[in-house]
Amino acid sequence: MSTPILICDDSGFARRQMARSLPDNWDVDVSFAENGEQALTLIREGKGDVVFLDLNMPVMDGYQTMEAIRKFDLPCLVIVVSGDVQAQAREKMLALGALDFIRKPIDNEKLSHILSSYGIYSGEGHSSGARLNTVQKNDVPQTRDEPTSNEDKLDACREMVNIAMGRAGENLAELLGEFIDLPIPNVNLIESNELSMAVAEINRNESVSAVSKGFISEGISGEALVIFNDTNSQNIVDLLKYPPSASSDKLALEALMDVSNILIGACLNGLSEQLSVAFSHTHPVLLGQHQGLSALLSDNVHRWGKLMAIEIGYAIKARDISFDLLLLFPGDAMNHVYERLLSDEMDTNGDKESL
Repeated sequence: MSTPILICDDSGFARRQMARSLPDNWDVDVSFAENGEQALTLIREGKGDVVFLDLNMPVMDGYQTMEAIRKFDLPCLVIVVSGDVQAQAREKMLALGALDFIRKPIDNEKLSHILSSYGIYSGEGHSSGARLNTVQKNDVPQTRDEPTSNEDKLDACREMVNIAMGRAGENLAELLGEFIDLPIPNVNLIESNELSMAVAEINRNESVSAVSKGFISEGISGEALVIFNDTNSQNIVDLLKYPPSASSDKLALEALMDVSNILIGACLNGLSEQLSVAFSHTHPVLLGQHQGLSALLSDNVHRWGKLMAIEIGYAIKARDISFDLLLLFPGDAMNHVYERLLSDEMDTNGDKESL
């Protein structure tokens, strides 16, 4: 008898990756959900004896979904599959009743080991990546062709950044000893003169400071910016526990540079691993302090024309700290990124880093 499997993730690209990672000879009936609300409905319908659950999703995230599963005692086994691998995220989900926690992108061997250790799957062998062509798909197109629309490409890029964002959040959480709230990355294809307006809808602070770092590799280049709200810069200084041996302005600048280096470095490393490229980095540069966001951005990217803009709003709620990481790619870079991601999605050697 087939085992009802539910894959819950807001990214179609991630759902396909998860389906391909299931062991080939595991007799399963796979369903998909885009958020926790859909997942709960399918679990109640008996379509999720085993649930692979993402954390960062719209409508109802993984934490809320796990709380509901526990509250209503729904009959399912949950394995968290997430790019957010902070220790506190893992501990919280395990405390709520999740069986285990696996890092994105999926390590097929690690997945098979987890399934076997809990008695969920007792077969031999791992995935060859062919599973997606044979599973039952409830909410995705019945096709063997790969998606090629801009929206599909943006979804794949969003998932790539979601994973890299989790790595950066993990590094920052370890340094600061605080839980980092991670959002769903906001990904758009826009004209450079629309960038300030797009970001301003999210970051409404009148006065900001920003640090920039360029990066380049084979066919893929871009710029990473960390944008800080000037009103909480002192909170960052306090959190980093710098000795009060310099002026407040100097300490604030040092804090901005340190946090920017951690975030950008970890995020670019996460992108490099997924794209199988090695980025060369420029030295971080202070774009400006105590300026309006529109002036700061327009001076920096007006030369680019069309671009892919990825905005990530990090927050440390316990300290009233928030800042944005902005990744900017020239418009033609999206196709290069997608081609590499698609090639990696079809690579089934299962040697990705795991927990």
